[in-house]
Amino acid sequence: MKRIIFLLPVIALLAISSNSIFAQNKSTAAFEKLKSLNGEWQGRGEGDRQVDVSYQIVSGGSVLLETLQGTNEPPMVTLYHTDGDRLMMTHYCSIGNQPRMAAQAPAGEIKDINFTFVDITNLTNPSAGHMRGLVFTFQDKDHIRQEWTWRMDGKDEKTIFNLERKK
Repeated sequence: MKRIIFLLPVIALLAISSNSIFAQNKSTAAFEKLKSLNGEWQGRGEGDRQVDVSYQIVSGGSVLLETLQGTNEPPMVTLYHTDGDRLMMTHYCSIGNQPRMAAQAPAGEIKDINFTFVDITNLTNPSAGHMRGLVFTFQDKDHIRQEWTWRMDGKDEKTIFNLERKK
């Protein structure tokens, strides 16, 4: 009987650990795909808007730092990391707010990662402009597409950037 009482907490701990490991493995694959962007990128958005994007792996490999800068615009920073079975991002917008978004790690081959709104800090009022979503589409190792969703006064607008790795 003492052996069973001792084994029950051990079995429970193993079950909890295996669920956590599975969740981390699922999000780890998607995060590794994001980390493969490490380096310098350039591209164009609508209206022939030029952007330069830099990806840097930081914090011991646990965070991907993105710096996006359009011509004659201040740079913006976005941080990506795992959180259990999902990916998280915080976008530090040049207008001063900080939306957080999450993506469920897709199963199988990762072609798209879809971040959706979780919450936001420093929003002046609910109708003020802010980012609400981001979809990464991985075309090949040197070409990606970002589709940002901007919300203002309850209306969404999409901005697309087609990016190419600098050689």
